[in-house]
Amino acid sequence: MGDDEVEKLLRRGGDWLAEHPERELIANRYLKHQRRLVRDALEQLLGEDDEEQEEAREKSAQEEEQAEARLSLNEQRLGAVMAVLKESGARRVVDLGCGEGRLVQALLKEKQFEQITGMDVSHRALEIAQERLKLDRLPEKQKKRIQLLNGSLMYRDERLAGFDAAALVEVIEHLDPPRLAACERVVFEAARPPLVVLTTPNAEYNVHWENLAPGKFRHKDHRFEWTRAEFHAWAQGMAARFGYGVRFLPIGPEDAATGPPTQMAVFSLAGQNVAKGGSQ
Repeated sequence: MGDDEVEKLLRRGGDWLAEHPERELIANRYLKHQRRLVRDALEQLLGEDDEEQEEAREKSAQEEEQAEARLSLNEQRLGAVMAVLKESGARRVVDLGCGEGRLVQALLKEKQFEQITGMDVSHRALEIAQERLKLDRLPEKQKKRIQLLNGSLMYRDERLAGFDAAALVEVIEHLDPPRLAACERVVFEAARPPLVVLTTPNAEYNVHWENLAPGKFRHKDHRFEWTRAEFHAWAQGMAARFGYGVRFLPIGPEDAATGPPTQMAVFSLAGQNVAKGGSQ
């Protein structure tokens, strides 16, 4: 693989590749995950407009974190997810939509987790995750426990098979309905881990955000935010359709009228013992 393959990709991709929602995945696979080549291809492909969009998304994410800072919701979410994963006895965990690697970093601190994989569609997010984890400076034994993958939840991926547990932390609300349906099949039908831990915002709690106008979402990239009833109905339907049981847990300070700021669903595959490696 060399620079000539980058030129070939750009020449054959033409205008359609720049507009394709999975352009990063396509570039990574075509260029055999050679980071320098992929970065060069994307930089030439995206241009200034997409760089501005990426900056806007990063700014929006920062604004969301600032809005939640007084409640430390991000830390509470990670703590709640970690507690469920540790209690389950899972040894091999995949963080789907891992972003900048916060959950992966927390999992690395626990010896229980022997194999930790983070997957995200954003090439830039994975670069940040690699820097956060200091992969180039980790001892070899620690480095072997971690794997970062560029991939999309829209397509079945054999690399997602064989895990004891999967986590989707604040992921589904970023997906349009058709994409959410594809994600459901990828996770619960194809990968089918014995345990799935999933969190999403509780729309009812949004009234507590002083600067959030009625009907607006917490993040500009959110496609929806569900009430507790909507989330429960979706999760119970998913569990029934794919043969899982489901239980619900609140995350953050609960309000009597609106409930918690974040909702969690824990899906358990019937007949599988996570602690004994039921996914093997």
